[in-house]
Amino acid sequence: MNMERHDIEMLREKVSCVVVLEQVGFQIDLKESTRRAIKYRRGGEIIIVTHGGKGWFDPLSDRKGDVFALTGWLQLADFPATVKAVGALAGVQPSQPIWTGLSSRRNQGGIPERWSAKSLLRTDAPAYRYLAEARAIPRAVLGQATRAQLIRQGPFGSAWFAHEDDAGQICGWEERGPEWRGFSSGGTKILFRFGGRSPARLCVTEAAIDALSLAAIDGPRVDTLYASTAGGWSPATEGAVKLLAGRVDLLVAATDRNSQGEAYADMLRQIALNQDCGFQRRRPHRDDWNEDLKERGGG
Repeated sequence: MNMERHDIEMLREKVSCVVVLEQVGFQIDLKESTRRAIKYRRGGEIIIVTHGGKGWFDPLSDRKGDVFALTGWLQLADFPATVKAVGALAGVQPSQPIWTGLSSRRNQGGIPERWSAKSLLRTDAPAYRYLAEARAIPRAVLGQATRAQLIRQGPFGSAWFAHEDDAGQICGWEERGPEWRGFSSGGTKILFRFGGRSPARLCVTEAAIDALSLAAIDGPRVDTLYASTAGGWSPATEGAVKLLAGRVDLLVAATDRNSQGEAYADMLRQIALNQDCGFQRRRPHRDDWNEDLKERGGG
């Protein structure tokens, strides 16, 4: 198939990765999606769509790219056949909007300034009600996290959970609310850290709410640091986990009960081996620790 470069570029702009995924049976996972990273599932397969449908990556491997790379991988086709398949989808729209954020936020100032500009969590705030009621996190746990200045109030009843580096400097935050899930624009995912600052035990989860939920399930433990990767695994996150694993006696992979959680657990197991610390794989009974907490009616 002979196509000019500008024709290929036009197809790259016109055909969404979402359409390609929908054609082969992938379905959106709204609970696990953000406005910048939309998760699609097909059985145990996961694809994250980025850049407004123009890019994608597989969180469980190194595969990533544009709509042509996605189509070629899914269909095991050579490039001419891939171009033909993508061309057949020109003009096809996704079955539902890719993502409509609740606001078109304009970010002003750096990460520390934007974080400090938000109020700490208050018991009369919508964000507090969301965490205490919808998420069943005990007030004692929320109080401890607030006193440590780990949670602030975001827009639309959302809560912001601090990600810090090893020096305790704010580098970004997880954002969770009744209809909101994301990470601070311009921020860096490292680790949300709740609990003991000189721990013997490190529990790594995928979300700050899961870290707080597991802390509530365990009950008061001064020997444990509960951490969250915010559902990602950046080099900065890996570096932070390695540093902490070198200081603790036990590294606990408390990630979700699914294929992605198992992939993260395998990486944590390797870190524990390399850092010569103990390792434990701990799975929730349901999908994640917050589901377990809600099932038992809170802590």
